[in-house]
Amino acid sequence: MLKKTVLLLALVAQVLMLENGLMRTPPMGWLAWERFRCNIDCDQDPKNCISEQLFMEMADRLAQDGWRDLGYVYLNIDDCWIGGRDAKGRLMPDAKRFPHGIAFLADYAHSLGLKLGIYEDLGRLTCMGYPGTTLDKVELDAETFAEWKVDMLKLDGCYSTAKERAEGYPKMAAALNATGRPIAFSCSWPAYEGGLPPKVNYTLITEICNLWRNYDDIQDSWKSVTSILDWFVKHQDILQPVAGPGHWNDPDMLLIGNFGLSFEESRAQMALWTVLAAPLFMSTDLRTISLQNIDILQNPLMIKIHQDPLGIQGRRIFKSKSQIEVFKKPLSNEASALVFLNRRTDMPYRFHSSLLELKFPRSGVYEGQNVFTGDIISGLKGDDNFTVIINPSGVVMWYLIPIKSLGPMHLSQLLLGDVTPSYPKYVCRTGFHALPEQGPSWKLTLEQFPVASGPPPPQFCRYC
Repeated sequence: MLKKTVLLLALVAQVLMLENGLMRTPPMGWLAWERFRCNIDCDQDPKNCISEQLFMEMADRLAQDGWRDLGYVYLNIDDCWIGGRDAKGRLMPDAKRFPHGIAFLADYAHSLGLKLGIYEDLGRLTCMGYPGTTLDKVELDAETFAEWKVDMLKLDGCYSTAKERAEGYPKMAAALNATGRPIAFSCSWPAYEGGLPPKVNYTLITEICNLWRNYDDIQDSWKSVTSILDWFVKHQDILQPVAGPGHWNDPDMLLIGNFGLSFEESRAQMALWTVLAAPLFMSTDLRTISLQNIDILQNPLMIKIHQDPLGIQGRRIFKSKSQIEVFKKPLSNEASALVFLNRRTDMPYRFHSSLLELKFPRSGVYEGQNVFTGDIISGLKGDDNFTVIINPSGVVMWYLIPIKSLGPMHLSQLLLGDVTPSYPKYVCRTGFHALPEQGPSWKLTLEQFPVASGPPPPQFCRYC
């Protein structure tokens, strides 16, 4: 018993030294899996197969189309990149599909101001059958990833046992830390143990992982989105306290821009994942994504809420018999984000409520903005009744801040701060006039400017 106690204490002491200072806000970027899966047929489908070319083209889009400047900086390789191991046991990429190697791809990403993520599996094989990272290869693979200048590792758990995972995930965290290179660590460990205590020790998980998958893989459907959301809500008392700067619950990728979600459902996933302080990893074709979906994913106020430095995971605070649910995320400066979700599928629903009913103080007076429409909310008191019209399977999202917290700062400055991107191809044509000294509300003005390239999506405009 004494020997086991000493071993446990040694492990705890080691784990407590693994803080790597990364991902102080939830990470954002792009991940290949949901859209491109394990397509390795580069002869028949060269534009869409898992290859060096695909990742370079996605890197170009991240850098050139405004994504990087908004925070989408991770370019993540998933399964099916491995070609085998060399005579020394070192991982090698598929030579035909990644002819210049992973280090070349990392250098390319870094030259564009991006970070490169890579995938492996803590088992004899990856989920798609490629060579895995067995326990005897953990240190070697960590050193290899560091030499390649990789910035993030996602370590899956297929073909591994519970015992191997219990040893392997802490071992990989220590090995990554020992390389001296800052490499964010994404763990699938909780998902393979059912996602909940007592099988999952979230105190340990938060010490060794920057983010972790808790539950099922997402599929390209609204049913999949809501099943994941339902699981997170059911267990929010367990999950919400363990999320925070440097360590995040991961409900899996964003589906926006693919085939399974409607416009309303796409906006809903974006709003809900934001309130949950989830990693925002897009998995769509950025070369062909529509302006409508860009508008959702590049919403600057949404991203400001998501990147709030407090890093508090939101939770469901209200559920009505009419199938309306309300989620709340506390933010800096005593602000809050509210998401009103309509689970109905029949018609738009008029939801009547008050901030008091949603557990806000009666004495509060709030300014704010509808995150999607830009409509201004002014002078809303805690006991004022309000109505929101929510489309089927859709959301309404508000940003609210107590007037006392505004001080001399105008609301436009606080809402958008420094996240509004510069977009040199276009001239901004939308702006808010400053709040008059004695005036009760904001005035939205629209000015037209000649632009050769055509008008940008609204999120590219700078609020004046």
